[in-house]
Amino acid sequence: MTTRHVLAALCLILFSGCGTAPPLRHMTAAQAPAPRVELAPDGVTRTTTLSVLTYNVEGLGWPARSGRGGDLRRIGEHLAALRAAGKAPDVVMFQEVFSGAAKKAILATGYPAIVHGPTRLAPHATMFRDKLPGRADWRRGEIGMRMTGSGLVVASSYPVLLTRHQAYGRRSCAGIDCLANKGVMQARIAVPGVPVPVDLFDTHMNSRGASRAPLFRNLEAHARQANEASHFIEQNHDDRFPIVFGGDFNMRHSQGRWENFTRYQPMELVHRACMEPNSGCDVRMSWDGDEPWVDTQDLQFFESGQGVGITPIRVEALFDGGPNGPVLSDHDGFLVTYRLSWRDPS
Repeated sequence: MTTRHVLAALCLILFSGCGTAPPLRHMTAAQAPAPRVELAPDGVTRTTTLSVLTYNVEGLGWPARSGRGGDLRRIGEHLAALRAAGKAPDVVMFQEVFSGAAKKAILATGYPAIVHGPTRLAPHATMFRDKLPGRADWRRGEIGMRMTGSGLVVASSYPVLLTRHQAYGRRSCAGIDCLANKGVMQARIAVPGVPVPVDLFDTHMNSRGASRAPLFRNLEAHARQANEASHFIEQNHDDRFPIVFGGDFNMRHSQGRWENFTRYQPMELVHRACMEPNSGCDVRMSWDGDEPWVDTQDLQFFESGQGVGITPIRVEALFDGGPNGPVLSDHDGFLVTYRLSWRDPS
Protein backbone atom coordinates (compact mmCIF):
# COMPACT_ATOMS: atom_id res chain seq x y z
CA MET A 1 0.00 0.00 0.00
CA THR A 2 1.40 3.39 -0.98
CA THR A 3 1.65 6.42 1.26
CA ARG A 4 -1.26 7.98 -0.59
CA HIS A 5 -3.42 4.91 -0.05
CA VAL A 6 -2.59 4.83 3.67
CA LEU A 7 -3.62 8.45 4.12
CA ALA A 8 -6.81 7.92 2.16
CA ALA A 9 -7.72 4.89 4.26
CA LEU A 10 -7.10 6.80 7.49
CA CYS A 11 -9.35 9.63 6.38
CA LEU A 12 -12.14 7.23 5.44
CA ILE A 13 -11.87 5.39 8.74
CA LEU A 14 -11.98 8.49 10.84
CA PHE A 15 -14.28 10.87 9.08
CA SER A 16 -17.03 8.34 8.36
CA GLY A 17 -18.90 9.43 11.50
CA CYS A 18 -17.80 13.03 11.85
CA GLY A 19 -20.84 14.42 10.09
CA THR A 20 -23.08 13.07 12.84
CA ALA A 21 -23.02 14.91 16.15
CA PRO A 22 -22.20 12.88 19.28
CA PRO A 23 -25.36 11.52 20.91
CA LEU A 24 -26.76 13.81 23.58
CA ARG A 25 -30.07 13.86 25.43
CA HIS A 26 -31.08 15.78 28.56
CA MET A 27 -33.37 14.57 31.35
CA THR A 28 -34.85 16.58 34.20
CA ALA A 29 -35.38 15.42 37.78
CA ALA A 30 -39.12 15.54 37.17
CA GLN A 31 -38.73 12.86 34.48
CA ALA A 32 -37.00 10.42 36.81
CA PRO A 33 -38.84 7.16 37.57
CA ALA A 34 -40.24 6.42 41.01
CA PRO A 35 -37.78 5.11 43.63
CA ARG A 36 -37.36 1.35 44.07
CA VAL A 37 -36.12 1.47 47.65
CA GLU A 38 -36.63 -1.40 50.10
CA LEU A 39 -36.18 -1.65 53.86
CA ALA A 40 -33.70 -4.33 54.95
CA PRO A 41 -34.65 -6.84 57.69
CA ASP A 42 -32.69 -4.82 60.27
CA GLY A 43 -35.33 -2.10 59.98
CA VAL A 44 -32.81 0.74 59.52
CA THR A 45 -30.97 -0.03 56.26
CA ARG A 46 -32.41 1.06 52.93
CA THR A 47 -31.43 -0.67 49.71
CA THR A 48 -31.96 -0.41 45.99
CA THR A 49 -30.27 -1.79 42.89
CA LEU A 50 -28.35 -0.24 40.00
CA SER A 51 -27.56 -2.25 36.87
CA VAL A 52 -24.63 -1.10 34.72
CA LEU A 53 -23.73 -2.52 31.30
CA THR A 54 -20.38 -1.86 29.63
CA TYR A 55 -20.44 -2.54 25.89
CA ASN A 56 -18.01 -1.91 23.04
CA VAL A 57 -20.34 -1.70 20.03
CA GLU A 58 -17.62 -1.98 17.33
CA GLY A 59 -18.85 1.26 15.83
CA LEU A 60 -15.99 1.79 13.38
CA GLY A 61 -16.58 3.02 9.85
CA TRP A 62 -15.38 1.65 6.53
CA PRO A 63 -12.71 0.51 5.65
CA ALA A 64 -11.78 -0.43 9.23
CA ARG A 65 -15.15 -2.21 9.35
CA SER A 66 -17.75 -2.77 6.69
CA GLY A 67 -21.38 -3.78 6.85
CA ARG A 68 -21.79 -2.66 10.47
CA GLY A 69 -24.91 -0.57 9.91
CA GLY A 70 -27.38 -3.41 10.32
CA ASP A 71 -25.90 -4.81 13.53
CA LEU A 72 -25.57 -1.36 15.06
CA ARG A 73 -29.20 -0.65 14.29
CA ARG A 74 -30.15 -3.95 15.93
CA ILE A 75 -28.18 -3.00 19.05
CA GLY A 76 -30.28 0.13 19.37
CA GLU A 77 -33.50 -1.77 18.70
CA HIS A 78 -32.69 -4.54 21.18
CA LEU A 79 -31.94 -2.13 24.02
CA ALA A 80 -35.09 -0.17 23.17
CA ALA A 81 -37.12 -3.40 23.34
CA LEU A 82 -35.58 -4.23 26.72
CA ARG A 83 -36.50 -0.76 27.94
CA ALA A 84 -40.09 -1.20 26.76
CA ALA A 85 -40.25 -4.49 28.66
CA GLY A 86 -38.72 -2.99 31.81
CA LYS A 87 -35.65 -5.26 31.52
CA ALA A 88 -32.97 -2.90 30.27
CA PRO A 89 -29.84 -1.96 32.24
CA ASP A 90 -30.26 1.24 34.24
CA VAL A 91 -27.04 2.58 32.73
CA VAL A 92 -24.96 1.66 29.68
CA MET A 93 -21.31 2.64 29.26
CA PHE A 94 -20.56 2.46 25.53
CA GLN A 95 -17.23 2.43 23.71
CA GLU A 96 -16.34 2.78 20.00
CA VAL A 97 -19.31 4.98 19.14
CA PHE A 98 -17.47 6.46 16.14
CA SER A 99 -19.56 6.04 13.01
CA GLY A 100 -22.77 7.84 12.16
CA ALA A 101 -24.63 4.52 12.36
CA ALA A 102 -23.25 3.90 15.85
CA LYS A 103 -24.28 7.35 17.09
CA LYS A 104 -27.79 6.91 15.70
CA ALA A 105 -28.07 3.49 17.33
CA ILE A 106 -27.35 4.99 20.76
CA LEU A 107 -30.13 7.53 20.32
CA ALA A 108 -32.46 4.76 19.15
CA THR A 109 -32.12 2.97 22.50
CA GLY A 110 -34.53 5.50 23.96
CA TYR A 111 -32.53 6.25 27.10
CA PRO A 112 -33.71 9.64 28.40
CA ALA A 113 -30.23 10.85 29.47
CA ILE A 114 -27.25 10.48 27.13
CA VAL A 115 -23.84 12.14 27.49
CA HIS A 116 -20.60 11.68 25.60
CA GLY A 117 -16.89 11.71 26.27
CA PRO A 118 -14.05 13.72 24.73
CA THR A 119 -14.67 15.03 21.23
CA ARG A 120 -11.95 15.31 18.61
CA LEU A 121 -10.77 18.70 19.85
CA ALA A 122 -11.20 18.12 23.60
CA PRO A 123 -8.23 19.10 25.79
CA HIS A 124 -5.64 16.46 26.64
CA ALA A 125 -4.07 15.40 29.89
CA THR A 126 -0.61 16.90 30.37
CA MET A 127 0.96 14.53 32.89
CA PHE A 128 3.56 13.18 30.43
CA ARG A 129 5.62 15.34 28.12
CA ASP A 130 8.47 12.96 27.30
CA LYS A 131 8.18 10.82 24.18
CA LEU A 132 7.26 7.16 24.27
CA PRO A 133 10.14 4.72 23.83
CA GLY A 134 10.92 3.97 20.21
CA ARG A 135 10.03 6.08 17.21
CA ALA A 136 6.65 7.40 16.12
CA ASP A 137 5.47 5.89 12.84
CA TRP A 138 2.88 7.79 10.81
CA ARG A 139 2.15 4.60 8.84
CA ARG A 140 0.66 3.22 12.05
CA GLY A 141 -1.46 6.32 12.60
CA GLU A 142 0.93 8.39 14.71
CA ILE A 143 0.49 11.54 12.65
CA GLY A 144 0.25 14.01 15.53
CA MET A 145 -3.45 14.67 14.97
CA ARG A 146 -6.69 13.33 16.43
CA MET A 147 -9.12 12.65 13.62
CA THR A 148 -12.14 11.60 15.68
CA GLY A 149 -13.49 11.74 19.23
CA SER A 150 -13.19 9.21 22.03
CA GLY A 151 -16.19 7.08 21.09
CA LEU A 152 -17.31 7.11 24.74
CA VAL A 153 -21.00 7.50 25.60
CA VAL A 154 -23.01 6.95 28.79
CA ALA A 155 -26.77 6.37 28.52
CA SER A 156 -28.83 6.51 31.71
CA SER A 157 -32.39 5.91 32.88
CA TYR A 158 -31.73 8.50 35.59
CA PRO A 159 -30.82 12.19 35.48
CA VAL A 160 -27.18 13.05 34.85
CA LEU A 161 -26.23 15.80 37.31
CA LEU A 162 -22.89 16.60 35.74
CA THR A 163 -20.45 15.24 33.19
CA ARG A 164 -16.72 15.77 32.79
CA HIS A 165 -14.17 14.22 30.48
CA GLN A 166 -10.45 14.21 29.76
CA ALA A 167 -8.63 12.99 26.68
CA TYR A 168 -5.47 11.01 27.24
CA GLY A 169 -2.24 12.90 26.62
CA ARG A 170 -0.60 13.34 23.24
CA ARG A 171 2.39 11.38 24.56
CA SER A 172 0.14 8.65 25.96
CA CYS A 173 -0.99 6.76 22.87
CA ALA A 174 0.61 4.36 20.43
CA GLY A 175 -0.21 3.32 16.88
CA ILE A 176 -3.63 3.51 15.26
CA ASP A 177 -5.18 4.41 18.62
CA CYS A 178 -3.59 7.87 18.33
CA LEU A 179 -6.08 8.75 15.60
CA ALA A 180 -8.94 8.74 18.13
CA ASN A 181 -9.10 11.15 21.06
CA LYS A 182 -9.42 8.31 23.58
CA GLY A 183 -9.85 9.23 27.20
CA VAL A 184 -12.01 8.89 30.29
CA MET A 185 -15.40 10.43 31.11
CA GLN A 186 -17.49 10.96 34.23
CA ALA A 187 -21.28 10.95 34.54
CA ARG A 188 -22.73 11.67 37.98
CA ILE A 189 -26.26 10.28 38.18
CA ALA A 190 -29.12 10.71 40.65
CA VAL A 191 -30.61 7.30 41.44
CA PRO A 192 -34.17 7.86 42.76
CA GLY A 193 -34.41 7.39 46.52
CA VAL A 194 -30.65 7.24 47.13
CA PRO A 195 -29.46 10.10 49.39
CA VAL A 196 -26.30 10.82 47.33
CA PRO A 197 -25.45 10.54 43.63
CA VAL A 198 -23.41 7.76 42.03
CA ASP A 199 -20.25 8.57 40.06
CA LEU A 200 -19.79 6.61 36.83
CA PHE A 201 -16.51 6.60 34.88
CA ASP A 202 -16.15 5.14 31.38
CA THR A 203 -12.95 4.59 29.37
CA HIS A 204 -11.40 2.92 26.34
CA MET A 205 -7.67 2.38 26.66
CA ASN A 206 -4.89 1.81 24.12
CA SER A 207 -5.10 -1.52 22.31
CA ARG A 208 -2.27 -4.03 21.93
CA GLY A 209 -1.93 -5.83 18.60
CA ALA A 210 -4.71 -3.81 17.00
CA SER A 211 -2.69 -0.65 17.59
CA ARG A 212 0.01 -1.97 15.20
CA ALA A 213 2.61 -0.39 17.49
CA PRO A 214 5.48 -2.44 18.97
CA LEU A 215 4.69 -4.12 22.28
CA PHE A 216 7.10 -2.02 24.36
CA ARG A 217 5.57 1.14 22.91
CA ASN A 218 1.87 0.27 23.35
CA LEU A 219 2.59 -1.10 26.85
CA GLU A 220 4.06 2.23 27.96
CA ALA A 221 1.14 4.11 26.37
CA HIS A 222 -1.32 1.95 28.30
CA ALA A 223 0.56 2.53 31.56
CA ARG A 224 0.44 6.28 31.04
CA GLN A 225 -3.28 6.16 30.33
CA ALA A 226 -3.86 4.14 33.50
CA ASN A 227 -2.03 6.83 35.45
CA GLU A 228 -3.99 9.63 33.78
CA ALA A 229 -7.33 7.90 34.33
CA SER A 230 -6.54 7.39 38.01
CA HIS A 231 -5.58 11.05 38.36
CA PHE A 232 -8.76 12.19 36.59
CA ILE A 233 -10.91 10.09 38.91
CA GLU A 234 -9.06 11.28 42.00
CA GLN A 235 -9.53 14.91 40.97
CA ASN A 236 -13.23 14.64 40.11
CA HIS A 237 -14.76 11.93 42.30
CA ASP A 238 -16.45 12.89 45.56
CA ASP A 239 -15.58 10.31 48.23
CA ARG A 240 -19.06 10.61 49.69
CA PHE A 241 -20.50 8.94 46.60
CA PRO A 242 -20.32 5.32 45.38
CA ILE A 243 -18.32 4.85 42.21
CA VAL A 244 -18.36 2.48 39.21
CA PHE A 245 -15.47 2.49 36.73
CA GLY A 246 -16.09 0.48 33.56
CA GLY A 247 -15.12 0.18 29.93
CA ASP A 248 -12.81 -1.54 27.48
CA PHE A 249 -9.51 -1.67 29.36
CA ASN A 250 -7.60 -3.68 26.73
CA MET A 251 -5.75 -5.75 29.35
CA ARG A 252 -6.72 -9.26 28.21
CA HIS A 253 -3.86 -11.74 28.55
CA SER A 254 -1.35 -9.02 29.44
CA GLN A 255 0.29 -9.37 32.84
CA GLY A 256 2.33 -6.26 32.22
CA ARG A 257 -0.76 -4.15 31.65
CA TRP A 258 -2.44 -5.54 34.74
CA GLU A 259 0.59 -4.77 36.89
CA ASN A 260 0.76 -1.20 35.64
CA PHE A 261 -2.97 -0.62 35.97
CA THR A 262 -3.31 -1.94 39.52
CA ARG A 263 -0.36 0.21 40.58
CA TYR A 264 -2.53 3.28 39.98
CA GLN A 265 -6.06 2.00 40.54
CA PRO A 266 -7.13 0.80 44.03
CA MET A 267 -10.82 0.12 43.33
CA GLU A 268 -12.20 -3.39 43.70
CA LEU A 269 -12.67 -5.53 40.61
CA VAL A 270 -16.16 -7.00 40.19
CA HIS A 271 -14.80 -10.37 39.05
CA ARG A 272 -12.68 -10.73 42.17
CA ALA A 273 -15.49 -9.66 44.49
CA CYS A 274 -17.91 -12.13 42.95
CA MET A 275 -15.42 -15.00 43.28
CA GLU A 276 -15.03 -14.48 47.01
CA PRO A 277 -16.58 -17.25 49.16
CA ASN A 278 -19.99 -16.28 50.47
CA SER A 279 -20.02 -13.13 48.33
CA GLY A 280 -23.70 -13.64 47.56
CA CYS A 281 -22.98 -12.62 43.96
CA ASP A 282 -25.02 -14.52 41.37
CA VAL A 283 -22.65 -15.35 38.48
CA ARG A 284 -24.72 -16.03 35.37
CA MET A 285 -21.91 -16.31 32.87
CA SER A 286 -19.09 -18.71 32.13
CA TRP A 287 -15.84 -17.93 33.95
CA ASP A 288 -12.84 -20.18 33.35
CA GLY A 289 -9.80 -20.55 35.59
CA ASP A 290 -8.78 -18.79 38.76
CA GLU A 291 -8.47 -15.36 37.14
CA PRO A 292 -11.31 -14.99 34.61
CA TRP A 293 -10.78 -11.24 34.41
CA VAL A 294 -7.63 -11.75 32.32
CA ASP A 295 -9.75 -13.35 29.59
CA THR A 296 -11.75 -10.22 28.77
CA GLN A 297 -11.21 -6.59 27.85
CA ASP A 298 -14.54 -5.51 29.38
CA LEU A 299 -14.41 -4.88 33.12
CA GLN A 300 -16.02 -2.99 35.96
CA PHE A 301 -14.51 -1.72 39.21
CA PHE A 302 -16.40 -0.28 42.18
CA GLU A 303 -15.99 1.44 45.53
CA SER A 304 -18.44 2.46 48.25
CA GLY A 305 -19.07 6.03 49.29
CA GLN A 306 -18.80 7.34 52.83
CA GLY A 307 -22.53 6.98 53.46
CA VAL A 308 -23.74 4.64 50.74
CA GLY A 309 -22.30 1.18 50.15
CA ILE A 310 -22.14 -0.54 46.77
CA THR A 311 -21.78 -4.29 46.21
CA PRO A 312 -22.14 -6.42 43.05
CA ILE A 313 -24.92 -8.98 43.47
CA ARG A 314 -25.26 -10.35 39.92
CA VAL A 315 -23.11 -10.54 36.77
CA GLU A 316 -24.20 -11.68 33.33
CA ALA A 317 -23.43 -11.30 29.64
CA LEU A 318 -25.58 -9.42 27.14
CA PHE A 319 -25.31 -9.66 23.37
CA ASP A 320 -23.46 -12.97 23.71
CA GLY A 321 -25.66 -15.09 21.49
CA GLY A 322 -27.71 -16.49 24.36
CA PRO A 323 -31.09 -15.52 25.80
CA ASN A 324 -29.80 -12.02 26.57
CA GLY A 325 -29.34 -11.01 22.96
CA PRO A 326 -27.60 -11.90 19.69
CA VAL A 327 -23.92 -11.31 18.99
CA LEU A 328 -23.82 -7.88 17.31
CA SER A 329 -20.24 -6.76 18.05
CA ASP A 330 -16.76 -8.21 18.49
CA HIS A 331 -17.37 -7.75 22.24
CA ASP A 332 -20.05 -9.18 24.51
CA GLY A 333 -21.78 -6.80 26.87
CA PHE A 334 -20.83 -7.15 30.55
CA LEU A 335 -23.75 -6.41 32.87
CA VAL A 336 -23.36 -5.96 36.63
CA THR A 337 -26.22 -5.42 39.06
CA TYR A 338 -25.15 -3.62 42.22
CA ARG A 339 -26.89 -3.25 45.57
CA LEU A 340 -26.76 0.27 47.00
CA SER A 341 -27.32 0.42 50.76
CA TRP A 342 -27.44 3.15 53.39
CA ARG A 343 -28.71 3.75 56.89
CA ASP A 344 -32.13 5.32 57.21
CA PRO A 345 -31.47 8.77 58.74
CA SER A 346 -34.89 8.79 60.42
